[in-house]
Amino acid sequence: MGKGRVTIGLYNSYDPTKFREPHRRVLARAGGLALAFDMNLALFGFPFPEDIKQPNELAKWVAGTTSIGSDGGYFVELAEKGRFLSFSYPDKGFPPQLGDAILTTSKPDPKRSVTKEEVAARVNSGNSVLLVFGIGPHGIPKAPSSIPRYNLDITGGGFSLETCTALGAVAGALSALTQ
Repeated sequence: MGKGRVTIGLYNSYDPTKFREPHRRVLARAGGLALAFDMNLALFGFPFPEDIKQPNELAKWVAGTTSIGSDGGYFVELAEKGRFLSFSYPDKGFPPQLGDAILTTSKPDPKRSVTKEEVAARVNSGNSVLLVFGIGPHGIPKAPSSIPRYNLDITGGGFSLETCTALGAVAGALSALTQ
């Protein structure tokens, strides 16, 4: 059986109505990580302009405004490969086609907690996973954070990491464990 797919999921906890610099920066960085570690990227609740609908158009629009990630080129390349998707905020669940949703958090619910090794074992056995990261000063809000069945603390010790640091730690660790 082949490996499952890993998708980095970014949940917008910044401004839900206006696209701002923090949105731009995290997309450019996450696009590079997803491309480098052969992962997909899914966005939830990002306030893109209404006239831009297609993933390739969104990626080019973002790339035209940043110098991060090879001037946004990694993000554009990821979109051109069909590995970037954008969704509205989830009401009752994350899109099932992205795999088992796993909340990345420094405060995992003990009943939902999984290790990076357990996540990697799922991927290596053919199951896809969606790693949900809250972007914003307070992470993912309480209601959507209760949706994922699993919680992952990448540090194993409850250390709170800055979003882009956490993105890199999770992507790198899972990539190493699924090679």
